[in-house]
Amino acid sequence: MTPPTDQARAALAPTGTLRCGLNYGNFLLVLKDAPQGEPRGIAPDLARELGRRLGVPMEFVRFAQAGPLADAVSSGRWDIAFLGNEPQRAAQIAFSPAYLEIPVTYLVPAGSPIRTLADVDREGVRIAVSGKSAYDLFLSRLLKHATLVRAEGIDASYRLFVAEKLDALAGLAPRLGADADTLPGSRVLDGQVTGVQQSIGTPRGRDEAGAAYLRAFVEDAKASGFVARLIAEHKVRGVKEAGS
Repeated sequence: MTPPTDQARAALAPTGTLRCGLNYGNFLLVLKDAPQGEPRGIAPDLARELGRRLGVPMEFVRFAQAGPLADAVSSGRWDIAFLGNEPQRAAQIAFSPAYLEIPVTYLVPAGSPIRTLADVDREGVRIAVSGKSAYDLFLSRLLKHATLVRAEGIDASYRLFVAEKLDALAGLAPRLGADADTLPGSRVLDGQVTGVQQSIGTPRGRDEAGAAYLRAFVEDAKASGFVARLIAEHKVRGVKEAGS
């Protein structure tokens, strides 16, 4: 792809360092840190490649969940962030095309009468969800009858689901599969409610050259096979390259 212009570099790293926001709540994209403390996973490796192409040093800004990461755009704590691309966030964040998609579905407890995705959106059905996650934002628009019960983070949403004996747990399909293994009789519903489109965002209001370079970078990372190689290298199951 075309090398970045000085204008694009200044828009993406105005301090001279590319500050990258990471959501440690998404265990598929951000793995446990390496022994020396460096972030590992698909998102950190994509960020490093972007920094390499821009020719600037990297700084990682860690967040426990997606909601605080998205909210931090207003305080200018990061220059780029790896987030689900949702309309509610797009007013403040300019997103690249998606580089990866993660399916979302539901886990239901043993003996549940809920058999299909269509059975979930009914009066009286209570669904545990990680608050301010991309799929929480999506389900808030989609559901007409069921009630979302929010917790702070993916782990907390699972604990809430079990402790309160809720009717369903909304989440990323790969994680729900692991949860089902620990909860006898529970079932992951077939199909997907949506696919979280994982993108790279940068604050709106900066020079458009930065957002344009991000778009080109992501398209090149997919076309060159770089994203697919990262998925394979980190052995991340249950996700796919966006658009594949």
